[in-house]
Amino acid sequence: MTTPRITTGSDSLKKRLRDPAIRQPWERTALARAVALRLVEYRADNGLSQSALARKIQMRQPAIARLEAGDHNPSVDALIRLSQGLGIDFYIDITPEHVEVQLTA
Repeated sequence: MTTPRITTGSDSLKKRLRDPAIRQPWERTALARAVALRLVEYRADNGLSQSALARKIQMRQPAIARLEAGDHNPSVDALIRLSQGLGIDFYIDITPEHVEVQLTA
């Protein structure tokens, strides 16, 4: 008897992204997901709640929650506020083929 192959999250995502109806919104929110991951990482590294992070960068907690959800791309103003308040550099490369985001602290 053979052991069934376990599907990883990466395998599952690759399979689902073959569907244009799933791939298009996924690609469209690449920036949002990158910012969300970086914010959550920043908060964890610094032991901050969403409220404490919001106070630090003069935003409201619900705005931080929306950014961390990664569902909607942040505005340029929000990126500027995050960059200045947290010391994070944002490098965004937008081309017809893809969007690449690099975040460094």
